[in-house]
Amino acid sequence: MSTAVLTQTTPLLSNWAGTLAGQRVLVRVDFNVPLRSNGTIADQARIIEALPTLQFLIQEHARVILISHLGRPNGVTKRHRLLPIAEALASQLGQPVHYCPAPIDCDETSAMVNALENGQVLLLENIRFDARESANDPDFARALADLGDRFVFNAFGVAHRAHASTAGITQYLPSCIGFLVEAELNYLNTTLSQTDAPKLAIIGGAKISTKLGVLQNLLGRVDQLVVGGAMMFTLLKAQGMAIGNSLYEPDFLDTANEFLASAADSPTELYIAQDVVCATGFKAETANTYPATALPDEQMGLDIGPASIEFIERWVAAAKIIIWNGPLGAFETPLFSEGTHAIAKAVAANTGTSIVGGGDSVQAIHDFDIDTTAISHISTGGGACLAVLEGHPLPSISAIQSCPNS
Repeated sequence: MSTAVLTQTTPLLSNWAGTLAGQRVLVRVDFNVPLRSNGTIADQARIIEALPTLQFLIQEHARVILISHLGRPNGVTKRHRLLPIAEALASQLGQPVHYCPAPIDCDETSAMVNALENGQVLLLENIRFDARESANDPDFARALADLGDRFVFNAFGVAHRAHASTAGITQYLPSCIGFLVEAELNYLNTTLSQTDAPKLAIIGGAKISTKLGVLQNLLGRVDQLVVGGAMMFTLLKAQGMAIGNSLYEPDFLDTANEFLASAADSPTELYIAQDVVCATGFKAETANTYPATALPDEQMGLDIGPASIEFIERWVAAAKIIIWNGPLGAFETPLFSEGTHAIAKAVAANTGTSIVGGGDSVQAIHDFDIDTTAISHISTGGGACLAVLEGHPLPSISAIQSCPNS
């Protein structure tokens, strides 16, 4: 189903065992953690998920240099500096983590890298402070590569980005994927290729423009497909339904109709929420439930309704495999959270295989205190997970698989 697959020749970190002592190993991690308003870290999950790869490198006596981004800064900003992350990582590792606040290509950074001893860890400053990162500038990628002897890609959350630190750097150093990325790709591809039935996909979120490729690719590959969230209103509008004041994307009505036509010819059962919880806006204090196809003009659909919840819960309970990406309503507001909450509980109660991917879906799992151990796999990548579901190659993985030095 996906072109983002591991092959027998994909360079893996485990293949480097016994060869890393004294080596400067650059590791692209994804420490793009959520921050509170006061700048403290709200959730350390992404730091914790990186630990097995980092602990392996430390035990191998490598000199570990970490590269990460935080947010989407426009230049250098205090809020996006990585010092708090260095401190949190040190606590998790149980050893000091050095931090370099200087730009990548300067003498201070080179000096700190060269001063590292075997088994020590250095976190470089936010890679996105430099605009050349996102531009995949080859000179910047070379400057990064000059800081190391080898490169490990362990940031599945940015695997779909062709940036200097995710793809460009692989042209200059022996490169491999870390344990986190290996586990993500193995789990996603293994699950997607399983034939256990019924296989159910639940796709939600705000914009259908970002999910149409996924929806199209899932037709014929899953037995049942649920569409919820604001994106469903573009599908309903394309069919001429009265969606009131609900959000939809007028530029994608034709594409939505093409998808609906494909779905009608597909063996996949398509379910679009049949009732919705509506209000006059996100800040409304009261809400009403209407049929999804007959909303009053002033009403905005903001959550799936009780009939839809009951229907989806039945599908979830019977499913052998569940793939969930995207919330089913504006779950951040309690008045419109019941749909997403109910489905999250149902997915956790399912005894089959379940994958939850996408930042908002994962956030909902945490917000509702769902037992994460009841979910088979919670993906660390939103856009990367979507790319796999859509059947697209991941630039970082493709770059490593074609790396001339590996």
